[in-house]
Amino acid sequence: MSEAITNDHAHDHDHDHKPKGFIKRWLITTNHKDIGTLYLVWSLVMFIIGGAMAMIIRLELFQPGLQFVQPDFFNQMTTMHALVMIFGAVMPAFVGLANWMIPLMIGAPDMALPRMNNWSFWLLPFAFTILLMSLFMDGGGPAGGWTMYPPLFLQGGNNVAFVVFAVHIMGISSIMGAINVIATIMNMRAPNVGYLNMPLFVWTWLITAFLLIAVMPVLAGAVTMLLTDKYFATSFFNAAGGGDPVMFQHIFWFFGHPEVYIMILPAFGVVSEILPTFARKPLFGYVSMVYATASIAFLSFTVWAHHMFTVGMPLGGELYFMYATMLIAIPTGVKVFNWVATMWRGSMTFETPMLWSIAFVILFTIGGFSGLMLAIAPADFQYHDTYFVVAHFHYVLVTGAIYGIIAGVYYWLPKWTGYMYNERLGKIHFWWSAISVNVLFFPQHFLGLAGMPRRIPDYSVQFAEFNMISSIGGFAFGLAQVFFCYIVWKTARGGEKAKAQSWEGAKGLEWTVPSPAPHHTFQDSKPVDLDKMAHGNIAH
Repeated sequence: MSEAITNDHAHDHDHDHKPKGFIKRWLITTNHKDIGTLYLVWSLVMFIIGGAMAMIIRLELFQPGLQFVQPDFFNQMTTMHALVMIFGAVMPAFVGLANWMIPLMIGAPDMALPRMNNWSFWLLPFAFTILLMSLFMDGGGPAGGWTMYPPLFLQGGNNVAFVVFAVHIMGISSIMGAINVIATIMNMRAPNVGYLNMPLFVWTWLITAFLLIAVMPVLAGAVTMLLTDKYFATSFFNAAGGGDPVMFQHIFWFFGHPEVYIMILPAFGVVSEILPTFARKPLFGYVSMVYATASIAFLSFTVWAHHMFTVGMPLGGELYFMYATMLIAIPTGVKVFNWVATMWRGSMTFETPMLWSIAFVILFTIGGFSGLMLAIAPADFQYHDTYFVVAHFHYVLVTGAIYGIIAGVYYWLPKWTGYMYNERLGKIHFWWSAISVNVLFFPQHFLGLAGMPRRIPDYSVQFAEFNMISSIGGFAFGLAQVFFCYIVWKTARGGEKAKAQSWEGAKGLEWTVPSPAPHHTFQDSKPVDLDKMAHGNIAH
């Protein structure tokens, strides 16, 4: 890609040259960078709030017996922790990365729909105010799990209406963000940026945006039916009125499974940008990575009922969903092999973003393997609703999605702020997180295999040791993320100036290294000049 594309001056707004005052800069901004920053700061705040809820959960589970909170409040914490982390922390963080980086990567002056961009962000604080307000209502917040299964969820008081309304607003925000991403990528690429030489981060977001538009309305339909069941005497999910609570599960998981991929695909994109940079090699198998991403997205619509093996579906249904789920492992495996092949015999250095990316590849793969175990229907009857499931999806979403976000933050923070973060502090944060996250989640596999159910505030004494270990890991991991906030704050305030296009120890590498390999790199007749590649010649 040409220098002009990565040149920041190309991205200044005509009407946004010098922001005047706090309100004008942050409240009514249409600048993609400022909106990206708003999303990222917002997601960090929600990450800490959601993390605090997780700390309450781990504190209660530190020992058997009821110590600190009432069972009702415990259930509210498990429900809210998930809603805040998914819709408040992970998804907005990826939208923030998209806002900041997509225009820079494709050579666009801004996002296609700047005012809608502003609106899609400012809906979020209102949605989460409504959601968190429900905790302070009579009867407390929602306690039916983030999946909102009837009839349990409908036992709640008026918090049901608040949660449903909040989910609607988050959904509108997500759909608007997705429309914006698609419009930008399809209409605003620079003349020399074809589809098959877009950076992989752009590809993963394009595919994610289509997923969002496809599934958010499904969630909206499901929660609207819940609302009318509770307040307007309909019986969509009420067996006494001819409805079916299992139908809710089908509708919910038709949204819920693609949603999991919405939260991981952009992380795939981030890691696919970072690994080539620090391996000083083009991404291995670029085109196969694009097709693998599209395959994962397509297949994600075909596997929803693997969350429901125990509802009593016909054997044919169980077999179909089992095989379809296993099929997703193939394109995912293609991606993992390509990442490893990218690093293979590369001239690697291990700056902080690279460490997070390598940890992502290793730990996300563990989550993938436990997912394959859960895909086997007869085995799933044993694993279902135990801590094994909790361990599985936290390996996917914490060491997967959140590690991807943190890797991206370290990688692009110097570009965003103009300052280098402190490499030593970054490495301390990485090792602290990498060790504690495994102390936190790995024992939960054993708890689940031994039969400990999820979402319970009290448990039998044979689970005590593993729960204590898990909680200690949880407190350590939580503390590490507070340290991360300090690193980001310190970097934003100033420090060593970031050079125009360099990484300390990786001189001359572009911030937005395009993932596609140039056609001339691997010709048999010519040896690859690694030195030239290290100096930005891996760009188109």
